[in-house]
Amino acid sequence: MNVTIKDIANLAGVSYSTVSKALNDSDLVKPETKDKILKIAKELGYEPNFAAQRLVSKQTKTIGLVWPSIERATLSTLVTKINEEISKYSYSMILSINPVKTSFEMFKRFQVDGMIVFEENDETLTDQSLTNSIPTIAHGVAGNNVLPVIDVNWQQAMYDAVDYLYKLGHSKIAFIGDFSPVDRRQMEKFKGFQKAMKEFNLSVNAENLVNTGGLDWYDGYVATKKLLHSTYKPTALIGSSYDISSGIIRSLREENLIIPKDMSVIGYDNIPQMGTLETPLTSIGVPIDQLAVKIVDSLMKLINDKSSVPHVQIMTPEIVERASCSK
Repeated sequence: MNVTIKDIANLAGVSYSTVSKALNDSDLVKPETKDKILKIAKELGYEPNFAAQRLVSKQTKTIGLVWPSIERATLSTLVTKINEEISKYSYSMILSINPVKTSFEMFKRFQVDGMIVFEENDETLTDQSLTNSIPTIAHGVAGNNVLPVIDVNWQQAMYDAVDYLYKLGHSKIAFIGDFSPVDRRQMEKFKGFQKAMKEFNLSVNAENLVNTGGLDWYDGYVATKKLLHSTYKPTALIGSSYDISSGIIRSLREENLIIPKDMSVIGYDNIPQMGTLETPLTSIGVPIDQLAVKIVDSLMKLINDKSSVPHVQIMTPEIVERASCSK
C-alpha cells in the first residue's frame, strides 16, 4: 500500500500543505511540527513521488558530473567532497566517465538541473558545441572559455612552492611533473615553476625540469630515479601532483635518502592524503574542501540565476607545512 501525504497529514493533525512544506524542509514549518511529520513519514515508510515533484517544480534535483579519470586520488577526493556539498542542497549526483561531449548529451536526456565538468584537454572549455541551456560550471584553466570556469591558479601554486623553498635557502630546485602540452593544468604548473626560478635568478634547464610523461605514482618514481642517477644534485624537489609525489617519496627511500635531511620535498595538491603518505608532505594548492564548496555553490547560484556567477573565478592556493622541507 502506498503511503501518501494525506495519510501523514491525518496522523499528524495538520494540513496537506504543511506536510508538503515539512518534507521539503521549509522554514515556514515550526521545528517541532516538522520533526513530528518527519517521524510519522519515516514510521509509515513514506517514499516521495519524485516524478510528481518534478512536474510541479520543473526540477529533477539531479546534478551531472563529467569525471575525466577514476584513477587520480585528488579527483576522487574532490568528487567525494562535491557529492557531500550537493547533498546539503538535497540534490543527487550522476557521474559519467565518458568523453565530455558524450556526457553532455546524456545529461541532457536525463534533464539534469546542472552540470559540472572537469577540463580534460585544451579544447574542453573552448568548444562552442558545449554551450547549452543547462547551467554548467567547469573546473579548469581560465582562457577563451565558453563555460563559466573555476581556476585554482596552478601557475601561482608552483610559483609559491619555489618561493617557499627559496626562502628556506634552496637554490638547486628540481621540478618533477608531466609537461604534456595538451594538458593546460600541467602546463600552468610548468610555467609557474619557470617564472619563479627566473625571477629568483635560479638556473632552469633540462637538468632540473624532469618530465614524468604521465601522472601515475610510477611515473614520478621512475623520473626521480633518473634524476638521482644524473650528474645534477638538487637539494629540493617539487612534485606536480599527489600521485607523482608519492612516487618521488618511494624513489628517495630506495636510494636511502632521508626527507628532509637529505632532500626537501613539496608536492602539489592540497588534500588530506598528503599528510598520510610514507613521509607527510608539505603541500601547495587550493584546499579541496574550499574548492568543492566553490564549485557547488557557484552551480546552485547558476541554476537559480544564470547571471549570478562571474564567468571566471580564480582561487588562491595555500601552503600546508608538514615535516618534508628544511633549510
